Amino acid sequence: MANELDTASSSGADIGTSNSAINTSSSSASTAPATTPSASYKERLHISEQPWTLSNWYKHLNWLNVYLVVILPIIGFTLAAFTPLQTKTALWALFYYFMCGISITAGYHRLFSHRAYSASPVVEVIFALFGGGSVQGSIRWWSAGHRVHHRYTDTDKDPYSVRKGLLFSHIGWMLLLPNPKNKGRADISDLNSNPIVRWQHKHYLPILVFMALVFPCIVAGLGWGDWMGGFVYAGIIRVFFIHHATFCVNSLAHWIGEQPFDDRRSPRDHVITALVTFGEGYHNFHHEFPSDYRNALKWYQYDPTKWLIWTLKQVGLAWDLKTFSQNAIEQGLIQQKQKKLDQWRRKLNWGVPLEQLPVIEFDDFLEQSKERALVLIAGVVHDVTNFVDEHPGGYALIKSAIGKDATANFNGGVYDHSNAAHNLLATMRVGVIRGGSEVEIWRQAQRENKDSTLTKDSNDMSIVRANAQPTRTARPFQGAGAA
Repeated sequence: MANELDTASSSGADIGTSNSAINTSSSSASTAPATTPSASYKERLHISEQPWTLSNWYKHLNWLNVYLVVILPIIGFTLAAFTPLQTKTALWALFYYFMCGISITAGYHRLFSHRAYSASPVVEVIFALFGGGSVQGSIRWWSAGHRVHHRYTDTDKDPYSVRKGLLFSHIGWMLLLPNPKNKGRADISDLNSNPIVRWQHKHYLPILVFMALVFPCIVAGLGWGDWMGGFVYAGIIRVFFIHHATFCVNSLAHWIGEQPFDDRRSPRDHVITALVTFGEGYHNFHHEFPSDYRNALKWYQYDPTKWLIWTLKQVGLAWDLKTFSQNAIEQGLIQQKQKKLDQWRRKLNWGVPLEQLPVIEFDDFLEQSKERALVLIAGVVHDVTNFVDEHPGGYALIKSAIGKDATANFNGGVYDHSNAAHNLLATMRVGVIRGGSEVEIWRQAQRENKDSTLTKDSNDMSIVRANAQPTRTARPFQGAGAA
């Protein structure tokens, strides 16, 4: 809010007072007497780069925002202790809270910041007025900062980066003076060309005072004689709750929940955040598809902002509702699911990869089988010594396969083993028989990065699909007289 003029000036707005201040500062700097190097260096340091001390702590604070976000609510809650809350005032405050809050989400956010749809001038004016009553800055300032947030998410140029802490992203960024070195840029030429946006920006202060405090007071006063209640509850306290509901998008929506589309950055989806923020809590989706007028995809997910925009379209007050294709959305979902599967797969023991197993001559296999329980299946040598006594089929059956090629028996000759059995067997691999089955071909293909039945996941681990393990072969043919 208090940084609004700075943002406007840097974005190319014609603000005479800002330009004159800059010129005055430049001329005075050129005629200033020389200072010592140490003093000059200290002067060049922005206050945010200086340590907090008893003598400069107040310089770190954005005092206009401190008043609006901290001191004003304290005054409001103090007055509430001496102001009875009437039922009509409570209902009015709740209704006005919804009107101002959704003007931020449907107006400031999805309409002006992301151009997710187009709306009639009447709707834009309503959002400009009621959004002003939320005391969150002008459309121009708010949208510029939000576009910077999307462009530089989780970096130093992100104005409310959660990487700097939950408290900072929620409210700290409003109360502390930002370092101009970290100021990000975003194109707001479309906002500059919008007459309603320009009008609201130019007259923002009177709009703020009237819509945030005077208007709710007048409605309650003329309506049912509760002037003070309208001022306290529908005015100050309502603003407090709208502030922190919106701040939750910057903090909680980057802190708690799931990341079904991308986990490289902090945005998350969570129903609690959605309930608090008029549907803005499906934030992982929003950061992946920012120009989609929806945040919630499923019909039962709470997104009143989406419902309002859709309703405006039905009555002809909104059009060109933008949505990403279902194909693009499902691509993101499946890619993230695959990434999580790969991470899960990496934690499991799939046995030594075939390409890393030593090649064993068949005669060596026979010789070593005299000292330990080695079984040959599909060209792969397995050491089942520690499993002999645990074999579900009994000790005698597995003992009869030691030192032999048990491929046929393992794949249906005696018993067609389960998928789990093949996975377990893979953890017992110790070698590959030279010339055995197709294993050596697979190993060579992997070394040369050629196509083969073994594929790699994003962690460069071999993917072994169910019922596609190297030890699984075609079931032995049964004759016509088989039972």
